[in-house]
Amino acid sequence: MSLVLTIARAEARRIFVSPLAWTVLAVLQSILGVVFLLLILDYAQNPRGPESSVGLSDYIGGGLYSFATLVLLLVMPLLTMRLFAEERKNGSLTLLLASPVSLIEIVLGKFLGLFSFIAAATLLLAAMPLMLLVGSNLDLGRIAAGLLGLSLMMMALGAAGLYVSTLTREPTIAAVASFGLLLMLWLMQVLSSQPGWIGKLLGYLAIVGHFENLRRGIFSSVDIVYYLLFTVLFLWLAVLQLDSERNG
Repeated sequence: MSLVLTIARAEARRIFVSPLAWTVLAVLQSILGVVFLLLILDYAQNPRGPESSVGLSDYIGGGLYSFATLVLLLVMPLLTMRLFAEERKNGSLTLLLASPVSLIEIVLGKFLGLFSFIAAATLLLAAMPLMLLVGSNLDLGRIAAGLLGLSLMMMALGAAGLYVSTLTREPTIAAVASFGLLLMLWLMQVLSSQPGWIGKLLGYLAIVGHFENLRRGIFSSVDIVYYLLFTVLFLWLAVLQLDSERNG
């Protein structure tokens, strides 16, 4: 476990030393800040009736987090593209694979390092709706459910991007391929309207559908288990890919 934390600290340091992470956080906060203000203005001009406390949480908090998923679909591949591709390109991955550290520890360490960015992004996303506690009654359960959904989705997006990063030596290719994979999983939600078991299968596999349930304040073990299994699957695929490279 100590080796995992050591790798995680090194990866987190590498992420936040790079101007890319700070630029992504700044752009993320700026775009969502504008969306947040627009939602507040629209809500003030068109109040949602007597259930204003619940409506406020759902309309502003839920609307903000729903838009955030689109932005995260674009920015997460930028964060994950360097995890392994850059190390393969500069030759340090060969040294890492030759070390006595297990592949599971390497992958978990890298993922936990990435999680430091996910935690930072989640805190920034939590700050805006919580500002409304001054002068209004928020449904904190819905806000918490939306934040949980976003965190789980970012973990899933990060795990998929990490796996794709193990497949190439070019970070740019890793970013484009990650975006393509995530977009395909996203579009399954559109195709879930197909009749029969195909539509149900696509609806379950679609990465955004499970977030929508949490965004509406519906805590379901099915949605949480989906994201956890998704994350574990792609982390395990990354381990298998590195194992084939180590033994190849």
